[in-house]
Amino acid sequence: MEVVIYGAGSLGSLVGGLLARTHDVTLVGREPHVGRVRADGLRITGAVEATVSPSAATRAPDRADLAVVTVKAFDTAGAARALADRRPDCVLSLQNGLDNEAVLAGCVEAPVLAGTCTYGARLVDPGRVECTGGGEIALGPREGGRSAAADRVGQAFEAAGLATTVAEDMPRRLWEKLAVNAGINATTALAGVANGALREGPGASVAAAAARETARAARADGVDLPGDRAVAALRRVANATARNRSSMCQDREAGRRTEVDSINGAVAGRIDAPVNETLAGLVRAWERDRDLR
Repeated sequence: MEVVIYGAGSLGSLVGGLLARTHDVTLVGREPHVGRVRADGLRITGAVEATVSPSAATRAPDRADLAVVTVKAFDTAGAARALADRRPDCVLSLQNGLDNEAVLAGCVEAPVLAGTCTYGARLVDPGRVECTGGGEIALGPREGGRSAAADRVGQAFEAAGLATTVAEDMPRRLWEKLAVNAGINATTALAGVANGALREGPGASVAAAAARETARAARADGVDLPGDRAVAALRRVANATARNRSSMCQDREAGRRTEVDSINGAVAGRIDAPVNETLAGLVRAWERDRDLR
């Protein structure tokens, strides 16, 4: 299968690198990372060890069987416009936040699949990505149910050795992932702590409250996600990734814009959610102070 990874940062490089063991992969990202991959290949370290030689570029190739989108949520519209001209046969979003799939579907004339990914990834240096923990990819039609496109993509991922589930309940899975991210990301970013700090203590109660609000927003959107289930998922992830720093925490430490608008901001934009609104407001204040907004 010809696969384009649009947004070859940490997660995109890891997923693309693992797929490149079996498939024809092009990583689309920024210099100097893509230049190093072209010259020396992509080295994967950590929980998975491999060196692969995918193609790498700063623009998407003319065609692909599958485009996997891994850009930050605020760059989704740009990715959608770029991919619309390339006409991939199928698009899969492996992104944080809500509504990315709808944005992609508004531009790309191809089936758009929703996905979640629990593989841990960290871009160590140009041309080198660390797998900080094994995981699973779940994917399926964004509206739920099954499709031939989802089955094909799931088979391709499995053939490359990625643990993959073709799921019929992607709307619930996306909301549950949002609950986890709403609880962990902004809380760890503002406190400057690793995920494990949310297993108990004052950070844990803030994170749980954000997750419960997210579950309430899901139910308001017609998705059955009990608050206790959202909090249980949050605690599982905090335990499993205790030594990791969340993507938003890494963004704050690196002085980059965060995805708070599509995570905590998305919850607060749908229901009365004071915890998520407060977390979003504080992160936005930090971004504005550094001219990132």
